Parts: sequence; C-alpha cells; structure tokens
Amino acid sequence: MYLNGLATAVPPRRFTQAECWTALQQSPQFSRLSPRAHTVLRKVLSGDNGIATRHLAVAELAEAFMLTPDALHERFAHNAPALATQAAERALVAARLKPTEVDAVLISTCTGYLCPGLTSYVSERLGLRPDVQALDLVGQGCGAALPNLRTAEALIASGRAQHVLSVCVEICSAAFYLDNDPGVLISACLFGDGAGAAVLSAQPAAHARRVEWLAAESALDPAARDLLRFEQRDGMLRNILTRPVPALAARHAEAILGKALARQQLTHDEITGWIMHAGGREVLAALRQQLGLGESELRLSADVLREFGNVSSPFVLFVLERALAQNT
Repeated sequence: MYLNGLATAVPPRRFTQAECWTALQQSPQFSRLSPRAHTVLRKVLSGDNGIATRHLAVAELAEAFMLTPDALHERFAHNAPALATQAAERALVAARLKPTEVDAVLISTCTGYLCPGLTSYVSERLGLRPDVQALDLVGQGCGAALPNLRTAEALIASGRAQHVLSVCVEICSAAFYLDNDPGVLISACLFGDGAGAAVLSAQPAAHARRVEWLAAESALDPAARDLLRFEQRDGMLRNILTRPVPALAARHAEAILGKALARQQLTHDEITGWIMHAGGREVLAALRQQLGLGESELRLSADVLREFGNVSSPFVLFVLERALAQNT
C-alpha cells in the first residue's frame, strides 16, 4: 500500500489560549465552578502547557459555551462533514485522483454521531461513485488513524480496492463539557477541531514521493479502558482523563514499537523520523523518556500541538503532512 496524497483542514477561526481564558471567565458556567477549578483552568490556559492556539468550529468563543445536547450535536453535524470533505478534496488533488476513481472511503470520528454516517455526507459532497465501499469507524478515540489505515491496507491487499480514501475528523468543540473534575477541565483546555485525509493506493503515484506502508502493530488493554474515555452525562459527551495516561501511553508505545521493529528486522537507531500523537505536553514528555528520544526528534509533534492543540484522531496526519513537506 502506498500513500499518494495527504492533506488536512481546520475551521477558519483560530483562538489563543489567552482568549479562551478570557471567554471562559465571561461564560455562564464559570461562576458554577469551584475556586479550585478556577485555579486549574487559569494555570493550564495561562501557563506554558505546550499549546498556544486552537482552531474551533465557532464564529465567536461565546458560542463554545452553548452547552446543550442539541447545540453540540448541531455543531458536529454542520462542521464534521464540511471539514472531512475539505481535507479529502485536498488529498485527492495531491494524489491527482478523480473522485470517481475512489473505490472505498473510511471515516473515523469519536466526537459526534450521525446515522447514516459521515461517509454518506462526504461521498455525496465529493461525488464518489454510488458503488463506493463506505465504512464509518467510530469510538476509537485519539488512536483511530492507525486502525483506519490498517482497514485500508486490508481492502487493498484483498484486491477489493485499488484506491482508498482514509479520513479522520474530530469536532472536539462538540464534545465540550465543564465540571469540577480536573481531568474534564484539562480536556477543555487541550482539544481543537480538525480533519486529515489520505489517499492510499495499490501502486505508487508517479508524480509524488514514494511512501510505502510496510507493517503495523497494535495492542488492546481493556483493563485500562476507564482511564481515558468518553462517558455520556446529561445527554452530552464527557471526557474522562486521568493522571496515569501519559505513562501508560508511553509504555504501550515502547512495547508496540519493539514488536514492529522486530518484525521488520530493524533497530531503534535505524529510525530517522518519528510521527507521534501528542495527547498533550505530558504525553510527549513521557514518550521522550520511555523511548530515549531527544526533543528535536519529537519537534514536529510539539509544533503541531502548539499550533492546533490536540485534534484527536487526525493529529498524526497533521504531523506526517509536515514531515513529508520538510523532506520532499
């Protein structure tokens, strides 16, 4: 399988963390939070948490605090198809592929729900063939890009598709929740909105740099499921984020990397580029320590985090796009 096109998209409005702190203090929810919650929010939004700006799918920040199930669903339903389509259109242009040449479309998201799914809306907007294979992959969280790509690999390897459009889109502002729990508060300060799309093909494109998918590894750890997940409360998504997450993510990353390297008969020192999902500054720090990496080796991930915040599942596609642009 070859990566022949890659692109990202974000909402037009970008907000600084300082602007978010000001808007939060003026929101109706702020007075209902405890003094300790105020301290946490001020520290994260006013300090150096590795994030400077975030793109959010709102015209004004006051809109972000319209926290009702209907308002949040409308934000997702309006913006997720639009952002996913925008990223997909750009990826198709980069691949020099017509929409009618796409055999399958896979879309991952965890920040909202549509039925029929996003593939229906995006396929219509792009003008994909009526017989396109359409798969909506939901509930895989920040790590959804890799299962999405592996599904594309399986479709191509089976001969059922020559060209697969792989999309990850998250409207994290549609999964916004506020209460006094520190994990919920930190989540509200970290996440941004965005989409990433890749065109994956059975053969490399003649016009682009050759990027080949060789192998992947994964692991399931149901025992740790409750440490980082969404729950439903008051008809809205509430993010549960706990302290062990950075160290847990780093340990799993080390174990999976070891299996992948062994399968390809490679050593750690032979890796010259690192594309990491940055759940936040603490996750990047844990990865550096666990994998023995320097700051420069995770610079691209840190740069994307600083500019966009944690955009969840598309994050690694944002980092990969920058890495390829710098090495073309």
